[in-house]
Amino acid sequence: MEGILSFPIPLRILFAAHPELLTPVLRIIHRVIAGFLLKQAGLKRCAADTGAVTLIQRFGSAANLNIHLHCLVLDGVYRRTEGEPLFGQARAPSRDELQGLLEKIIARLLKLLIRLGYLVEEQGMTYLADIDPDNPLAPLQAASCSYRIALGPRAGQKVLSLRTVPGRDELATTAGLCAAAHGFSLHAGVRCGGHQRKQLERLCRYITRPAIANERLERDGAGNVVLQLKSAWRDGTTHLVMSPLEFMRAAWPPWCRDRACT
Repeated sequence: MEGILSFPIPLRILFAAHPELLTPVLRIIHRVIAGFLLKQAGLKRCAADTGAVTLIQRFGSAANLNIHLHCLVLDGVYRRTEGEPLFGQARAPSRDELQGLLEKIIARLLKLLIRLGYLVEEQGMTYLADIDPDNPLAPLQAASCSYRIALGPRAGQKVLSLRTVPGRDELATTAGLCAAAHGFSLHAGVRCGGHQRKQLERLCRYITRPAIANERLERDGAGNVVLQLKSAWRDGTTHLVMSPLEFMRAAWPPWCRDRACT
């Protein structure tokens, strides 16, 4: 089963500046999911094990900084025995159960970040602590997260978009098994059986893909970079148009893994 966890924009910026935080975040996520699977199997942690592989993606389809997680999770548990472990399959979570998992992940994640001093909670409000005000990469990261131009004469403006298909209703529901809350989203609508090797390989190739496929990039007559989106946005946008320098400034934060990159 594949799970995709997306974060609200403030946390994407935080994780871009402090990637070391993703390690304890992943521990929380895996522990919550493992607890659900063990409960489904009616077993305790001391009696069975689960398995998962997570890919941390730093990019969105629009060459923007969008740190999110792709988790390949065994849809069951291995019960410990004196010999070879026995695998027991678990059913897919319902929408209500998925919503409960997401809310549990959010609560534990926020509690962790507050304890570490990266978030501040006052009068029922939670916001980012200003712990790194001199980070020179922060403006680039924030602009890349929000589809804005970071530097130059158009700094702060939205990237030019081309709408070539009719927009969709903003209230349209997302297909598949999905939960959302407070800017977080959790998708769990893709499952592959143990015998579906080609489908599993296709899924693994998808989550390990590079940031931008060359066939989605071209230059227009004015020399601008035209990026075709992988799928149209709800407002009908299918392409983004940037000058070469704007494209480099937008795409650099997702590609750079180290704060020391130059």
